[in-house]
Amino acid sequence: MGVATAPSGPVPESDRTGPSRAHWLRVGRETADDLATDAVTREQAGKVPFDEVERLREAGLLTLLVPAELGGGGADWATAYSVVREIAAADSAVGQLLGCHYFLSWSARSFTEPPVPAQAERIPAADQGCWGGGFGCQELPPTLARKAGGYVLDGRQSYATGVLVADHLAVRAELADTGEPVAVAVRPGRHGVRIDGDTDTFGQRLAAGGSVEFDAVPVAAGDVLGSLSADEDVLSPRAALASPVGRLLSVQLLLGITDGVLAETREYSRVGHSPWHPAWPAGSPQDPHVLTVYGELTVLARSASALAGQALDAVHGGLARGEDLTYDEYAEISVLAAMAEAAASRAAQESTARALDIIGTRAASARLGFDRFWRNARTHTLYEPATHRLRDVGDYFLNGAHPPFVLPV
Repeated sequence: MGVATAPSGPVPESDRTGPSRAHWLRVGRETADDLATDAVTREQAGKVPFDEVERLREAGLLTLLVPAELGGGGADWATAYSVVREIAAADSAVGQLLGCHYFLSWSARSFTEPPVPAQAERIPAADQGCWGGGFGCQELPPTLARKAGGYVLDGRQSYATGVLVADHLAVRAELADTGEPVAVAVRPGRHGVRIDGDTDTFGQRLAAGGSVEFDAVPVAAGDVLGSLSADEDVLSPRAALASPVGRLLSVQLLLGITDGVLAETREYSRVGHSPWHPAWPAGSPQDPHVLTVYGELTVLARSASALAGQALDAVHGGLARGEDLTYDEYAEISVLAAMAEAAASRAAQESTARALDIIGTRAASARLGFDRFWRNARTHTLYEPATHRLRDVGDYFLNGAHPPFVLPV
C-alpha cells in the first residue's frame, strides 16, 4: 500500500490562518473533562442533548473544520479526528454527535464543485449550527422528484444521528426519475419536515438519534449537494474519499470508547480489589490475572491506534492529491480505513466487556456506570459491523477488488 502521504508535521506559523492544532487539542481535552464530570448522570437520564451541543458550540468545536476565511476554526481532519476521540473517551454519544456533524457539514466539499461548498460552509460558520442526518443506506431512502425550479422531497429516514438537536439536516435521497442516490440539505424547520424521537437504542442514547419524515418538502436545486452513486463512472476518486473519511470517524469513536473504559477501569482498580484474590489490590503486581488482562487490552488498543494512524496518513495524502488521485490509490486508502475500523471494533468490544471482569461484581452497580461503555460500543458496532470491513479487506487482498463506496450509518 504505497500511497504517498502529505507531510503530517507542524504547519509553519506563517501558513496558518486559524488557531493552531495545539489550541484545538487543548479545547478538546477541556471539553472532554467537562463532559466527564457528569457523564454517568447524563447518560442515565437520557435527555435530548441540547446542553451538550451548547457546550460544544461555546468551545467553538462545531466550526472546527470550516475554513478560517469563512469564520471557522481552519483545522484539518487529523485535528478533528483527535478531538472526536477525546470527546468520545468522556462521552461516546456526544463524540458520535460531533463526528456526524463534522462529516455532514464537510460533505458538500466532496460531492459538489465550487462555489456550492463555500455557500454550504458559510451556514455553520455564521450561526455555529449543528448538522444531523446521515447518508448511509439501510433502507429505501426518501424520493426526490423534479419540479419546476427545484425538487420535492417525500419519504422517511428511520435512524439519523443528531436530528433531535439539528439546525441543519443532510440526508440521502433517490431521484424519482433516474433512481440515482443524492445528498440533500434540508432545514428542519421547513414545512413538511417532521422529526420523531422514536429511537430506543440501549446505548449511544445521547446521540440525539431519531427518524425524519418528509411530506412534499420543497428543495432548491442548490440544496442537492451531489451524487452518492457508487458507480466509478459517476463518482470521482476525490469524491469517493468521503467513504474512508467517514469510516475513520467510526474508528475514532471506537478508540475513544476504548480509551475511556481502560482509563476509568485502571483508576477504579487502583483503589479497589481483585475479584480473584480479595486480599490483593486490583492492578497490583501480585495479581497476575489482572495484569495479563490489562496487557492484552493494551496491546489491542495500541495496535488499533497504530492502524488508525496509518489510515489517517493515507487519507491525508489522498485529500492532498485532490483531482490527481486514482481509483487504485483510493482503493488502498479505503482498505486501510477498513482495517483500522475492524481493529478498533475488536478493541472496543473486548475492552468494554473484559473491563467488567476485572472489576468483578461491583461493575454491576448502576451508580458506577461502567455498563455504559459496553452498551455504547455494542450499539455502534451493530450499526457498523466489522464483518463488512473484513470482507472488503479479504476481497482486496485475494482478488484485488476495490472496496465498495459505503458511507457510515
